[in-house]
Amino acid sequence: MRGLIGLLLAAFSQLALAGNQAYEPLSASVQAALHAAISDQATPFLAFDTVDEARTWLDAMSKKLERRMPDRHTREEFLVTVHYEAKRAGLDPQLVLGVIQVESGFRKHALSSAGARGFMQVMPFWLKLIGTKEQNLFHLRTNLRYGCTILRHYLDREHGDYFRALGRYNGSLGQPEYPNIVVRAWLSNWKYPVLTSAVTPTGGLSSR
Repeated sequence: MRGLIGLLLAAFSQLALAGNQAYEPLSASVQAALHAAISDQATPFLAFDTVDEARTWLDAMSKKLERRMPDRHTREEFLVTVHYEAKRAGLDPQLVLGVIQVESGFRKHALSSAGARGFMQVMPFWLKLIGTKEQNLFHLRTNLRYGCTILRHYLDREHGDYFRALGRYNGSLGQPEYPNIVVRAWLSNWKYPVLTSAVTPTGGLSSR
């Protein structure tokens, strides 16, 4: 019984951190840029210099994710798509894995009480704002494309401040819990092999 209660509490805490991006009007130029950013449908690939480097990364991440995604094909398809969409948006794939861990616990069909959907817990209003209503936010690539595009938008808006950008992504701007948990997941669970100065979180962990 104690173990069951622990699992329920863990599930509750995971849902409590699910996304709730706030709707904000966008200028026509920003809206057009974001719409263009989600439109490309090139085949995802691992952007490494060599096949060996790509395979090494995929094997390392696959091992970390095996417990959550037991099927190897599903797991590798997910990881290749994460890497592609993150790199395409100018994000560290390890950061995106940290966001997904906190937002949805790697559950494809996660649905928050606010209506946020999928791996990266994207709010449906984004479909109308920068996409089309026919798109399915539970679809792997669609969800990751939107999530990475939105996070990149918030990072640009906050001039590279990860604390504030992650707060906006989660709808909890100014509250320290969510950004700190994501950054800890990023640096502790998904670090590979080291962060470069180009992607080190501005200010590190925060208690702001």
